[in-house]
Amino acid sequence: MDHSFLSAFVLLLLVLDPLGSLPIFIGIMREVPKERRAWVALREVGIAFLVLFAFMFLGGRFLELMHLSERSLEVAGGVILLIIAIRMIFGSAGDSAYGIEPGREPLIFPLAVPLLAGPSAMATVLLLASRQPERIFDWIGALTAAMVVSGLTLVLADRIRKLLGDSVVSAIEKLMGLVLTAIAVEMVLAGLKRYFVGGL
Repeated sequence: MDHSFLSAFVLLLLVLDPLGSLPIFIGIMREVPKERRAWVALREVGIAFLVLFAFMFLGGRFLELMHLSERSLEVAGGVILLIIAIRMIFGSAGDSAYGIEPGREPLIFPLAVPLLAGPSAMATVLLLASRQPERIFDWIGALTAAMVVSGLTLVLADRIRKLLGDSVVSAIEKLMGLVLTAIAVEMVLAGLKRYFVGGL
């Protein structure tokens, strides 16, 4: 499944799911002073960007080291995205796993990793870079743009929640989950097709 800059940007934005992260983010940031929340959000987004950026460039070597093919990565990435999409649509009882000790300011865990730079995002950037390495600058741009949107969403978390309301935020997350489901299925089908047909 080949991507354009726009489709890669949309895919990464769906995988990062900044709207879906709002409830978790708001809960974690209650322990952080209001004047530091914007800085903490931007710092964690920056760390997540660096993690995914590293995965993007080390993707080829990682595949060689683990003796993995692009086809297996495409199918595995699709399965991971499908699981994430199902959680987005039907909800998950595991959100409490992202909690931290009271009074502590989050650093890397759980906001940067795994909330933003989680397994699905890592698999996605690996797939983009390994599938079309000649367009690496497009993928860097798409990742940067998606991270900027995610950062703005988290910085404005309280305002967005008050403006839209919990029900609207939840509805948008479920709609994004439906779109991500279709993308995940397409990735799996493309990987299987390349495996059985032996295409490029």
